[in-house]
Amino acid sequence: MPEAKALVAGDAGESAVGETIGLEWPSRKRAWAVAFMLLAANSLAFVDRQALALMLEPIKQDFGASDTAMSFVYGISFTAFYIAVGIPLAWLADRSNRRNIVMGSILCWSLATTACGLARNLTSLFLCRLAVGAGESGLSPSAYSLLADYFPRDRLASALGIYQAGIYLGGAMALFLGGAMASIVPFNEVVLVPVLGELAGWQIMFILLGFPGFVLSALFLLVREPFRRGAAAFPAGGLAHFAAAFRYMGSHKWPYLGLIGGFTLIVFTGNATGAWIPTFLQREHGMSLASIGQIYGAVVLSCGMSGAVAGGFLSSGLQHRKFRGGNLLPALIGTAALIPLTIGFPLMPTPTLAFIMIAAMNFFAGISLGGGMATILSLTPNNLRGQITMIYIILINLVGASLGPLAVALITDFVFHDPQRLAEAIAMVCAVSSPLAFVALLIGIKTLPERSA
Repeated sequence: MPEAKALVAGDAGESAVGETIGLEWPSRKRAWAVAFMLLAANSLAFVDRQALALMLEPIKQDFGASDTAMSFVYGISFTAFYIAVGIPLAWLADRSNRRNIVMGSILCWSLATTACGLARNLTSLFLCRLAVGAGESGLSPSAYSLLADYFPRDRLASALGIYQAGIYLGGAMALFLGGAMASIVPFNEVVLVPVLGELAGWQIMFILLGFPGFVLSALFLLVREPFRRGAAAFPAGGLAHFAAAFRYMGSHKWPYLGLIGGFTLIVFTGNATGAWIPTFLQREHGMSLASIGQIYGAVVLSCGMSGAVAGGFLSSGLQHRKFRGGNLLPALIGTAALIPLTIGFPLMPTPTLAFIMIAAMNFFAGISLGGGMATILSLTPNNLRGQITMIYIILINLVGASLGPLAVALITDFVFHDPQRLAEAIAMVCAVSSPLAFVALLIGIKTLPERSA
């Protein structure tokens, strides 16, 4: 069957079509174009998250908030609607046009990010963050499902590594832009903006961050919805709701527990560190936000992105050579390396030594990403991918993105009663979460069925 017919956008019958009828895969050129557009979308999503991390301290001072209150704005506000809206969107991703879901998601979170810049108190900022979470919830379930239908199994980890590199590209962009902004208009300085009135520097930053998403959303009109592959063995309607998703996961209990548990703990560790690194560098080493943005941005861009891309291609190479557990081996190595790095960097006596360890931490965290998601997708039938991916995303956001920053804040506020002991709080949290992540992934790789290894 010619490729053009296999890629008709929005074909009503595509959800029931599987690989068994001999569909050709989309051309590599088209597949990689889609992967890089999804990379751009993921980057914009993480620009907002990292920008907020950079601005936590000035926003906290503006609103007179505690570390714990700011951790709620950073994590729980985002996660609440991410989960509430993400569940029906994941259901739709297994039944309808995924390209359209991605387009709508980008537009929604871009509008909400712009609205964050108009927030006048902590409550209104919290509400705007709810809307950001609602918008971003539609991206990853649809993106993962799209990539699994654009790339064959032995190249999927490479594509996912590119997509996951958006975490680091977006984080670096936020830090670079934030550092530059802080040197022009300090985040706590109030300036008069035509039409909008008086705004602090951090508010202007949010407004500027919203605009690129409007353009990218429109560009997704160029992406075609691919045929769904691997669905023939699971006919449409047979496994198409969350109860069936949980039943299927229950029949593969240990692989899913190991993989999802391990990556949830990796995200927990990443957010416990990433959310507080700019504040840690300010409090512990007296660095300015402009310097942090430039140096930390360069670290995230070079080390995080190279790790994500290298991990994806290494996983694909091992998988192509039929190496058992090839997709997961780089993740296992990366997670082992994270144990001393995450515990050690906040305890370094100089900012130079701290940055060296932060650089290595970003590289090995990046290595852990692509192959793990490729394994989950290989283990999951096509018409459950959006829903099982959403279950995974709910856990990594509820436990990882929300509780990671909160765990550190609770220790500074209620155990030490001293915000200046942030470094010790980060080290304590990571001393628990990093080793547990390694153990969970080890369980996942040991129990993985032969067909998904």
